[in-house]
Amino acid sequence: MLPDALRATLERAQSQVNALVLGKAHEVRLAFVALLAGGHLLIEDLPGLGKTTLARALATTLGLDFQRVQFTSDLLPADVVGVSVFDPQSRGFQFHSGPVFTQVLLADEINRAPPRTQSALLEAMAEHQVTVDGTTHSLPDPFFVIATQNPVDLAGTYPLPDSQLDRFLLRLALGYPGEAAERDLLAGVDRRDLIAQTLPLLGTADVLAARRAVQEIHASDALIGYVQALLARSRKHPGVRVGLSPRAGLALLRAARAYALLLGRAHVLPEDVQALFGAVAAHRLVADAQAGSDASLAKAILHSVPVD
Repeated sequence: MLPDALRATLERAQSQVNALVLGKAHEVRLAFVALLAGGHLLIEDLPGLGKTTLARALATTLGLDFQRVQFTSDLLPADVVGVSVFDPQSRGFQFHSGPVFTQVLLADEINRAPPRTQSALLEAMAEHQVTVDGTTHSLPDPFFVIATQNPVDLAGTYPLPDSQLDRFLLRLALGYPGEAAERDLLAGVDRRDLIAQTLPLLGTADVLAARRAVQEIHASDALIGYVQALLARSRKHPGVRVGLSPRAGLALLRAARAYALLLGRAHVLPEDVQALFGAVAAHRLVADAQAGSDASLAKAILHSVPVD
């Protein structure tokens, strides 16, 4: 179980990020869930709604190394993972690591890079390593990718393939702030200045300890049966061309364990699964052309499966 001191610090860390990203307590909690569950996070929303602020605030509060890569149409794989350069003195090639060698990587507007560059992240996200010129290089631990994309401005973009979407544990949207939060934003100090003044509350060892504690959260046989019923329903639901895979079920259970941990429980409840199902499942569903959005399908699937 999580030590009481670390549990209290995690609560303070969430409060600190909430003070920087105003009015988005649920989304901030989901970002912590993705990190503690060992997954990656995709934020799909319009510009100017706090995607970069959330990534920076999270990395700073957790005391983790942070790098940002602006994905563009001319970005090359070597610009992300690194490149081997010939050294005349040693008469050999020396590897110069790219920005992927960090603990929190912000892949900004990831869908603006061509597929070859997008795929450079696949091995990193799945295996926590990269291979350049036949040599494998391990990435730091923890390694957490926060990717963003604009769902409206699609000119000159390359939609993420299903294989890469599946690497993201959660997908969320921040949305516009509430009236009170927006007034505080307009009247307050610039978020970048506040983040620059923010002190870390945790460190690498704390994050790894919290991740180990997540694995100890209990999921009952009945809870696992509920998750399996959701998977089975997704494969038969009208409008769904490709349903959820077993890997999606494992992702849902990992996320639910992390969610329960953040709420101070040692076991997973069906309510945890329900709170996370849309964020875990929607981007993994392949819908028919006339079926509506993947988010509405995920909601319909969730409502169609009773809790025994």
